[in-house]
Amino acid sequence: MSAAVGIALTGSGAATPARVVTNDELSLWLDTSDAWIRSRTGIAERRIATVEDSLESLSSQAAQQALERAGWRPDQVDLILLATSSPDDLFGSAPAVQAALGANNAVAFDLTAACSGFLFALITAAQYIRSGTCQRVLVVGADLLSRWVDWQDRRTCVLFGDGAGAVAMEVAPEGWDGLLTMVMRTDGRRRSCLAMARQATSQVLHDQLQAGLGGFRPISMDGQEVYKFAVQQVPLVLTQALKQAGITAEQLDWLLLHQANERILASVAQRLGIPAAKVLSNLENYGNTSAATIPLMLHEAVMAQRIRSGHLIASSGFGAGLSWGAALLRWGRPDAP
Repeated sequence: MSAAVGIALTGSGAATPARVVTNDELSLWLDTSDAWIRSRTGIAERRIATVEDSLESLSSQAAQQALERAGWRPDQVDLILLATSSPDDLFGSAPAVQAALGANNAVAFDLTAACSGFLFALITAAQYIRSGTCQRVLVVGADLLSRWVDWQDRRTCVLFGDGAGAVAMEVAPEGWDGLLTMVMRTDGRRRSCLAMARQATSQVLHDQLQAGLGGFRPISMDGQEVYKFAVQQVPLVLTQALKQAGITAEQLDWLLLHQANERILASVAQRLGIPAAKVLSNLENYGNTSAATIPLMLHEAVMAQRIRSGHLIASSGFGAGLSWGAALLRWGRPDAP
């Protein structure tokens, strides 16, 4: 198979916990208010996983929907990539998704790149298809970061919600490509701006040996630095992606960014000259679901028939690492209605 084979994005899915937590509910124990949170973030509510919820279950539900909408049988899936920073099993949750789907022929593994995870996984999956290694790939972005926040820290806990989203990718008909161009970046020098670092604890095994214990601190974030990073770097990578593809911002149907902060979305759109009507956002209802934000928003827009086959989408993920990237996507395939 030619290395220049095209990609088709043919199915989407999403799943979120049932429990909704509003800004007013947060104010029951935090020194905050609905007005304070909305004005700084654009968030009104978020979905929070209960003890009964699992990342594997939400990921499997989203992946099942994407598989069905692509018209695939489970045994036709070659690869499942799960982008997550909060797996149920630290060794990886993708194998549990494979088992739940009955996709017994699929290789399945996790990819960790925080809020950039879904976009990085999508780009990674495309390489398997272009090389001829895989014909059909499910890419899932899912996180339950509510389990890793300090619920007394209003700077972070008001931001995050839980959810999962998925996209089905396959070999495209000749002359079609759903991934026109891509850009990826990392700056590890600024990794402390947004982190969930190891918690250093130990246990004494005998008088001359102490072993370290596993564990992590709650999420820490320098919000001001992350905001400055996003509004500076995201327009640059999107501009680079557009230039590589020979496409202008005016030709885009949609701008689909990682849903972190409404002010970031507005700032990036303004710098690119993209009207607000073309900016996809569901941040108000879900908060920042990390690796799930892009596929969750994509699925909602597809189901509402806002995104239709042939639409051109500029997308960017950005966050911890610090990592960021951009891709130009074309939804669907030429034979779709």
